[in-house]
Amino acid sequence: METTNANKIALAVLGALLGTMALGVFSSAVFAPEKAAKPGYALAGGEATAAPAAAAPTDVKVCEACHNFDKGGGAKVGPPLWGVVGRPIASVAGFSYSDALKAVGGDWTYEKLNQWITKPSAMAAGTKMAFPGEAEATKRADILAFLQKQSDNPVPFPK
Repeated sequence: METTNANKIALAVLGALLGTMALGVFSSAVFAPEKAAKPGYALAGGEATAAPAAAAPTDVKVCEACHNFDKGGGAKVGPPLWGVVGRPIASVAGFSYSDALKAVGGDWTYEKLNQWITKPSAMAAGTKMAFPGEAEATKRADILAFLQKQSDNPVPFPK
Protein backbone atom coordinates (compact mmCIF):
# COMPACT_ATOMS: atom_id res chain seq x y z
CA MET A 1 0.00 0.00 0.00
CA GLU A 2 2.81 2.44 0.84
CA THR A 3 4.52 1.83 -2.51
CA THR A 4 1.36 2.77 -4.38
CA ASN A 5 1.09 6.09 -2.50
CA ALA A 6 4.80 6.82 -3.13
CA ASN A 7 4.31 6.11 -6.84
CA LYS A 8 1.26 8.41 -6.95
CA ILE A 9 3.21 11.22 -5.29
CA ALA A 10 6.20 10.74 -7.61
CA LEU A 11 3.88 10.68 -10.64
CA ALA A 12 2.15 13.87 -9.45
CA VAL A 13 5.48 15.67 -8.99
CA LEU A 14 6.76 14.46 -12.35
CA GLY A 15 3.49 15.47 -14.03
CA ALA A 16 3.66 18.95 -12.48
CA LEU A 17 7.28 19.42 -13.65
CA LEU A 18 6.45 18.14 -17.13
CA GLY A 19 3.41 20.43 -17.31
CA THR A 20 5.49 23.43 -16.21
CA MET A 21 8.12 22.65 -18.82
CA ALA A 22 5.48 22.27 -21.55
CA LEU A 23 3.90 25.58 -20.51
CA GLY A 24 7.31 27.27 -20.78
CA VAL A 25 7.92 25.89 -24.28
CA PHE A 26 4.42 26.89 -25.38
CA SER A 27 4.67 30.43 -23.98
CA SER A 28 8.13 30.91 -25.57
CA ALA A 29 6.63 29.98 -28.94
CA VAL A 30 3.63 32.30 -28.53
CA PHE A 31 5.52 35.25 -27.05
CA ALA A 32 8.84 34.86 -28.92
CA PRO A 33 10.75 38.16 -29.21
CA GLU A 34 11.23 39.57 -32.67
CA LYS A 35 14.68 38.80 -34.07
CA ALA A 36 16.57 41.89 -35.21
CA ALA A 37 17.68 41.92 -38.84
CA LYS A 38 20.80 43.82 -37.81
CA PRO A 39 22.36 43.50 -34.33
CA GLY A 40 22.36 46.58 -32.15
CA TYR A 41 19.96 49.27 -31.01
CA ALA A 42 18.50 52.13 -33.00
CA LEU A 43 19.23 55.48 -31.38
CA ALA A 44 16.50 58.07 -31.64
CA GLY A 45 17.62 61.33 -33.26
CA GLY A 46 21.20 60.18 -33.63
CA GLU A 47 23.24 61.12 -36.64
CA ALA A 48 25.94 59.01 -38.16
CA THR A 49 29.28 59.68 -36.53
CA ALA A 50 32.78 58.53 -37.25
CA ALA A 51 33.55 55.06 -36.02
CA PRO A 52 35.76 54.92 -32.95
CA ALA A 53 39.36 53.90 -33.42
CA ALA A 54 39.80 50.17 -33.76
CA ALA A 55 40.50 48.48 -30.48
CA ALA A 56 43.87 46.88 -30.04
CA PRO A 57 43.95 43.17 -30.84
CA THR A 58 44.09 40.76 -27.94
CA ASP A 59 47.80 40.09 -28.52
CA VAL A 60 48.55 43.78 -27.85
CA LYS A 61 46.64 43.99 -24.57
CA VAL A 62 49.68 42.87 -22.58
CA CYS A 63 51.70 45.71 -24.16
CA GLU A 64 49.08 48.30 -23.16
CA ALA A 65 49.84 47.66 -19.51
CA CYS A 66 53.16 49.49 -19.89
CA HIS A 67 53.01 51.35 -23.22
CA ASN A 68 50.83 54.12 -24.62
CA PHE A 69 49.69 53.72 -28.26
CA ASP A 70 47.92 57.08 -28.58
CA LYS A 71 49.31 59.80 -30.81
CA GLY A 72 51.01 62.32 -28.55
CA GLY A 73 50.52 60.03 -25.57
CA GLY A 74 53.14 60.16 -22.90
CA ALA A 75 55.24 57.42 -21.41
CA LYS A 76 53.88 54.94 -18.92
CA VAL A 77 56.24 52.38 -17.43
CA GLY A 78 57.59 52.01 -20.98
CA PRO A 79 57.96 54.59 -23.75
CA PRO A 80 55.01 55.49 -26.02
CA LEU A 81 54.79 53.34 -29.16
CA TRP A 82 53.01 55.70 -31.57
CA GLY A 83 55.25 55.86 -34.66
CA VAL A 84 57.77 53.38 -33.27
CA VAL A 85 58.40 51.67 -36.64
CA GLY A 86 61.24 53.59 -38.32
CA ARG A 87 62.04 55.63 -35.20
CA PRO A 88 65.57 55.53 -33.77
CA ILE A 89 65.94 53.00 -30.94
CA ALA A 90 65.90 54.51 -27.43
CA SER A 91 65.00 57.96 -28.77
CA VAL A 92 61.95 59.19 -26.85
CA ALA A 93 63.05 62.37 -25.11
CA GLY A 94 62.87 62.25 -21.34
CA PHE A 95 62.47 58.48 -21.11
CA SER A 96 65.12 56.64 -19.10
CA TYR A 97 66.28 53.78 -21.32
CA SER A 98 68.69 51.09 -20.17
CA ASP A 99 72.31 51.35 -21.32
CA ALA A 100 71.86 47.93 -22.97
CA LEU A 101 69.08 49.23 -25.25
CA LYS A 102 70.92 52.49 -25.98
CA ALA A 103 73.88 50.38 -27.16
CA VAL A 104 71.77 48.57 -29.79
CA GLY A 105 71.56 51.65 -32.00
CA GLY A 106 69.88 52.05 -35.37
CA ASP A 107 66.19 52.38 -36.09
CA TRP A 108 63.25 50.17 -35.12
CA THR A 109 62.68 48.03 -38.22
CA TYR A 110 60.13 45.23 -38.41
CA GLU A 111 63.00 42.75 -38.12
CA LYS A 112 64.38 44.41 -34.98
CA LEU A 113 60.91 44.78 -33.46
CA ASN A 114 60.22 41.10 -34.15
CA GLN A 115 63.51 40.17 -32.48
CA TRP A 116 62.70 42.49 -29.55
CA ILE A 117 59.18 41.14 -29.04
CA THR A 118 60.47 37.55 -29.26
CA LYS A 119 62.79 38.03 -26.27
CA PRO A 120 63.91 41.53 -25.23
CA SER A 121 66.71 40.25 -22.99
CA ALA A 122 68.27 38.35 -25.91
CA MET A 123 68.48 41.52 -28.01
CA ALA A 124 69.68 43.79 -25.19
CA ALA A 125 71.01 41.86 -22.21
CA GLY A 126 70.38 44.01 -19.14
CA THR A 127 67.29 45.75 -20.51
CA LYS A 128 64.85 47.24 -18.01
CA MET A 129 61.93 45.72 -19.92
CA ALA A 130 60.48 42.95 -17.75
CA PHE A 131 58.38 41.39 -20.56
CA PRO A 132 59.74 37.85 -21.14
CA GLY A 133 58.83 37.80 -24.83
CA GLU A 134 56.28 36.27 -27.19
CA ALA A 135 57.26 32.89 -28.63
CA GLU A 136 54.35 32.55 -31.09
CA ALA A 137 55.17 34.01 -34.51
CA THR A 138 51.50 34.65 -35.36
CA LYS A 139 51.01 36.74 -32.22
CA ARG A 140 54.16 38.72 -32.98
CA ALA A 141 52.87 39.30 -36.52
CA ASP A 142 49.59 40.65 -35.08
CA ILE A 143 51.54 43.00 -32.82
CA LEU A 144 53.70 44.24 -35.72
CA ALA A 145 50.62 44.78 -37.90
CA PHE A 146 49.06 46.83 -35.10
CA LEU A 147 52.25 48.87 -34.64
CA GLN A 148 52.33 49.63 -38.37
CA LYS A 149 48.91 51.30 -38.09
CA GLN A 150 50.04 53.41 -35.12
CA SER A 151 51.73 56.05 -37.24
CA ASP A 152 51.00 59.11 -39.35
CA ASN A 153 53.26 57.65 -42.05
CA PRO A 154 53.09 53.83 -41.79
CA VAL A 155 56.26 52.06 -42.89
CA PRO A 156 55.42 49.35 -45.45
CA PHE A 157 56.22 45.76 -44.57
CA PRO A 158 59.32 44.33 -46.25
CA LYS A 159 58.67 42.00 -49.19
